Amino acid sequence: MREGKPPKLTEIPAFNAYMGTQWDTLDRTPTVVPGAVEAAAAHRARLAAALPGRTVVIAAGEAPIRSNDTAYDFRPDSDFYWLTGCAIENAVVVVNSGDAVLYMPPPAYPGDLGFWSDARYGELWVGAAPGPEDWARVLGIDVRPLSELRDEVLADQEVARTLASLRMYKDAWEIDQLRQAVDRTVEGFAEVVREIPAAVAGRGERWLQGTFDRYARAYGNGPGYASIVGSGKHAPTLHWVRCDGPVLPEELLLLDMGVEVASHYTADVTRTFPASGRFSAAQRQVHDLVEKAHRAGLAAVGPGHAFTEFHHASMEVIARGLDDWGLLPVSVDEALSDTGQHHRRYLICGIGHHLGLDVHDCAQAAPEAYQGATMGEGMVLTVEPGLYFHAHDLTVPPELRGIGVRIEDDILVTRDGSEVLSRALPLDADGLEKWMAGQ
Repeated sequence: MREGKPPKLTEIPAFNAYMGTQWDTLDRTPTVVPGAVEAAAAHRARLAAALPGRTVVIAAGEAPIRSNDTAYDFRPDSDFYWLTGCAIENAVVVVNSGDAVLYMPPPAYPGDLGFWSDARYGELWVGAAPGPEDWARVLGIDVRPLSELRDEVLADQEVARTLASLRMYKDAWEIDQLRQAVDRTVEGFAEVVREIPAAVAGRGERWLQGTFDRYARAYGNGPGYASIVGSGKHAPTLHWVRCDGPVLPEELLLLDMGVEVASHYTADVTRTFPASGRFSAAQRQVHDLVEKAHRAGLAAVGPGHAFTEFHHASMEVIARGLDDWGLLPVSVDEALSDTGQHHRRYLICGIGHHLGLDVHDCAQAAPEAYQGATMGEGMVLTVEPGLYFHAHDLTVPPELRGIGVRIEDDILVTRDGSEVLSRALPLDADGLEKWMAGQ
């Protein structure tokens, strides 16, 4: 069993080079409301007439932080939308004499380090993301990178790190709140599964997202984070919160959802279901490997274990399985080495995190207090291995492209071992099929 912190993928040249190759180009055409672009141009002309010779700067704004690293849905500033006809978070428009220049944070595409490492702007995380050139074509104005307008600002995190370290250990009351959150979440999963036929019939991913969110608001404070509902090729997109696609009857459906109870403690659970109620052979093949990795990770959770042990346990199973399928370009040992990590192409995120008041709890802790720590009684964490075979990844056999599977449980570290709080949901493919049929 490997110990110690997982290697930083951003510091591995071979991995970075590998992640930059063999990706098809996604359709990055921006979506705008019909007529909005034309109206915005007229609005800018009216502004120029009202303020001749003046330069006006309007920011789109940013989604307010809900807690830690989760945010509410973004809604642009009204003046910004009125002048541009678009909704781009953190963008700024500068208008002078009716002419406009829009500055925006550029997305990270294949070949950019952020493509896979930046959860906010990396296309592997957020899906197809229009860039400045794409927006310029649609809006008919000059669009430039935000870096040309201003620099980033960093803040001191000393107090946040101290509180994060303290919050890693939950007391009895906190654990009870988390149990309630998990129980409500399992009930919410059942509500969603019952609505799959309606979603397949035409109501789509958003119907299922709304079903869970409604349940979370009725039986808790609301969803603990933006619920992820990904059908078919959307399932491999790690943070598919748009939920604007159909639910396809023969494809897998990845559900990553959590109820936040009134005390603001949240669950974080993921299961991947066959929308038809039955896994195909290829879908089962992927799910079985993820299940095997998941069970290896669960077995490595307990007091006295290095916090990173479950990460390494799950990753080794994944790497060996991918090698068996002929998907690794190097040996298993090289892939698992700190200078390799080639298997991470299909599992770019980590295997788990602390859970509590935030879905990614204690994230401001110092590295030695988080990844470098030993598990202790009272910690609550998630284990969430997965495999994400993107539809445009040319290294993957055609029959596996577009398949995304994640299994995530919430686990309490106890005095003698661990307790899976979300154990009411089955892990294996047969169990999931039976559970779906019983809802």
